[in-house]
Amino acid sequence: MKKRKNKKILDKNQQSFFFEDYLSTNQKLRKEKDYIINEDRIYILFFSFFFLILIFSLKIMFVSFQSSNLHINKNYQYNFNPVRNDIIDRNGVLLSRNITAYHAAIKPSFIKDKKKFLVKVKLVLPEIDSKNLILNLNNKKYFYLKKRLTNVEKDKLWKLGEKGIIFEPFQTRVYPHSNLYSHIIGQTDYDNNGISGVENYYDNYLRDKKKFDKPLQLTLDTNIQYLIKKELEDAIKIFEAEGAASLLMDSKNGEVLSLVSLPDYNINKRINLRDKAYMNKVTKGVFELGSIFKTFTVALALEEEIVESETVIKNITKSIKCSIHNISDIKQFPEQMTVEDILVQSSNIGTIKIARKIGEEKYKKFLKDLNLFNSPKFELDEIGSPIPFNWNKCKLETVSFGHGITTTPLQAAAAYATLVNGGKLVLPTLEKNKNNHLNTRRVISEKTSIKLKKILRKVVTDKKGTASLADIYGYNVSGKTGTSQYYNDEGKNINTFISFFTVSNKSYVLLVMLDNPQIAENLIYDYRGLKIKGTRNEAGWNAVYSSGKIIEKIGPILAINNKEVPNHHVVKKTN
Repeated sequence: MKKRKNKKILDKNQQSFFFEDYLSTNQKLRKEKDYIINEDRIYILFFSFFFLILIFSLKIMFVSFQSSNLHINKNYQYNFNPVRNDIIDRNGVLLSRNITAYHAAIKPSFIKDKKKFLVKVKLVLPEIDSKNLILNLNNKKYFYLKKRLTNVEKDKLWKLGEKGIIFEPFQTRVYPHSNLYSHIIGQTDYDNNGISGVENYYDNYLRDKKKFDKPLQLTLDTNIQYLIKKELEDAIKIFEAEGAASLLMDSKNGEVLSLVSLPDYNINKRINLRDKAYMNKVTKGVFELGSIFKTFTVALALEEEIVESETVIKNITKSIKCSIHNISDIKQFPEQMTVEDILVQSSNIGTIKIARKIGEEKYKKFLKDLNLFNSPKFELDEIGSPIPFNWNKCKLETVSFGHGITTTPLQAAAAYATLVNGGKLVLPTLEKNKNNHLNTRRVISEKTSIKLKKILRKVVTDKKGTASLADIYGYNVSGKTGTSQYYNDEGKNINTFISFFTVSNKSYVLLVMLDNPQIAENLIYDYRGLKIKGTRNEAGWNAVYSSGKIIEKIGPILAINNKEVPNHHVVKKTN
């Protein structure tokens, strides 16, 4: 009995020992495990908060760098697909491009305080009709506040912080150079259809999505266009002219590097211009260009071998009888003059005598061969047509010195290019490389062209020549002046100079025309080393003067361009 009792006590002690050991060990393990779990939770919480802070920081940075277009259709913004191709100049300079613009619409249900809203809008857009705006706010669910916002207007409206202003995106055409190419590039309507200028002529090409990787490249040079425009603006001020125009053309391939007509206008503003002063004078203007036609008369006489440059024309009187009319010169010339002197000194009577040797039929055919009778073919729809006339008595005589016949400056410049480039017909173009492989017909022989160029050079260099002010050193300038009256207004003058000059073995024709210039009484001319004041209103004293200034400015640029490797750079589109 006693042993059994001790055994029970022992069992009890053993059981107590093992139980206590288990609890102690388990408690220790539990503490370690709780420590590990708590540490994991801390890490999880830390990284969770870290990533949340990082996400919010990135979002704040993203929003801060975004443009202020919170009410814009973002799918449209990031998936911009232009509906018209770019237009670039010969050097890749951007002339025309489609971009995203915005209309401002109003959703009245989103506006809490309409009176306060009205005040805010009037501060940004003071031209808005207040009564009409209040009426729309009270009666319409959705309406346009203003269409075609400027960037400044859009930003100001956005800064108002009004949820009720909705910005609707649309595509519009922009012209980075504003006025510079107003008479060439033209415009598009609100539906992105070309309505004038190059935009209209090449409308199908510019809308062809298959060709969007190849912008329309023109022959124009933006730097030269700017410099010529600046000189013409100065000429208008100096000579108080009503307008001016110029055309610079490659005499071989007919590529037009510059075409300026003043006054011009900003083509980014869609406005209707009905004033004829804003007409493209180079392509649409039709004028009597006067004595520049004497060059055509002499060229044909040389080509037909009726005369030579040194042939003497006798009995040159102050006036000549033609039917019932008397035709006279502006001054007395020698009674005997060579063909060369007749053109250099610009004698009407001498030219008439040469024309009579040629005959009417040959003369008509020659002018027709030079494309002077019909509307010129050119990549613009704004093209003028010479006024038709009948070849009645005395028409041969008057046309021979440029009276009673009209043409566009574009046609006259192309005809001069034909005569001085070796005799091959020149077709002017605005599309780069279009005429590179064009083989046109011959109008005069190369031999005649060389003879004519020598005479035209003396118009500039001879003491009795009419274009001495254009003798710019290093460019071998040649040309012919023309002073005439308006076809339907004898009180106004059109003064023209068509010149021909060479830069780095390439030749160019430059036409400069001033619309009704006046005598520049305060201008001091550098005339063959002498300082003299202006006293005459003739092409030799204004159009020639301006041409010299232009050649002096653009000559170095042409020289650099001619020595450079052809530039195939194309401006990349950026959305």
